[in-house]
Amino acid sequence: MKLCVVGPTYPYRGGIAHYTTLLVKHLREVGHQVRFYSYTRQYPRWLFPGKTDKDPSATPLRVECEYVLDPTNPITWWRLCRKIRADNPDLVVLQWWVPYWTPSLSYISRWLKKHTKAKVVYICHNVMPHDGGGFLDRRMASTVLKQGDALIVHSDQDLHRAQALLPQAAVLKSQLPTFEEVAKHTDAAAIEGLRSQLGIASEHDILLFFGFVRPYKGLEYLIQALPLVVKERPVHLLVVGEFWASPEFYQRYTREYGVEANVTFVNRYVPNEELGPYFDLADVVVLPYISATQSAVVQLAFGLGKPVITTRVGGLHEVVRDGVNGLVVPPQDEVALAKAIVRYFQEELKAPMTAAVQAERGQQLHGWENLISCIEQIGAK
Repeated sequence: MKLCVVGPTYPYRGGIAHYTTLLVKHLREVGHQVRFYSYTRQYPRWLFPGKTDKDPSATPLRVECEYVLDPTNPITWWRLCRKIRADNPDLVVLQWWVPYWTPSLSYISRWLKKHTKAKVVYICHNVMPHDGGGFLDRRMASTVLKQGDALIVHSDQDLHRAQALLPQAAVLKSQLPTFEEVAKHTDAAAIEGLRSQLGIASEHDILLFFGFVRPYKGLEYLIQALPLVVKERPVHLLVVGEFWASPEFYQRYTREYGVEANVTFVNRYVPNEELGPYFDLADVVVLPYISATQSAVVQLAFGLGKPVITTRVGGLHEVVRDGVNGLVVPPQDEVALAKAIVRYFQEELKAPMTAAVQAERGQQLHGWENLISCIEQIGAK
């Protein structure tokens, strides 16, 4: 099948850039002809909350790609459409996650529907934004997504949202694939060296909160839970990721709850080559999200063999199976979260849950094959 894929990739950073790059890589590996188009820039600087949207990795994920699209420049939208028409693909894959992309993607999909025979499929990382869902968000999402011949989502929650938003749409669900190719394991000496560098005592169990720190991630509830955990276990919380909220707020929070000595903040985007050591150092990954559809961090953790403690929001409980490969608690409940963390260590769940994660990797339960099968199914209709 001939495809055109449009989305972010290196030098841009983050989960969706990794996702799109890996999707193209795996589509090509199974024999599909794929032209990949990406952005000359993503956001104007004043709209981006982080320090930079560029990936600092020395070993980035890269595939062959042509950089064409600027979402603020309509001339580039037209140029991209002309290139895709010349490619004459069977299917065009577009990415949707926030309303910012509405003008460019609605133009591109309408133009392609009018001037080509290609089917348009939208991969919806979020049907609605994490902090949205109001009338304007629904209007912009429907404006774009109704142009697609089919939608692919990664959770039951987004499946129901898409069907409610566009009752006539063809919506397919595929679990978010693994991100294990982004990172590599490290050796014991490097792990202990990182522990020493961070000043974490050898007797402390380590909880890892990883990813951009934003309000919907629920970090404050993990900090609230920590005093209850510390009463039962010597633990250390490692918060690794760039803050898109006030770091001073969370630092004050640790002081207010008397756990400042039990928390280390690494406030920066972590390049690919440093991911392995942080995950290998951790005993468990803890993601106390307030809202979510799914999480690339969960799939990164599973890809590196780590169980996850998380909350029952969005589609997280669909992949983190309570009592099997992790633990699932209600959101915004620091007591339940603390009990789950204590249970994980007291009942010695690390070994059996790690084994379950490894078994799922061996069975390819979170492989890219399922997503590619959805794309092939759309293309065959």
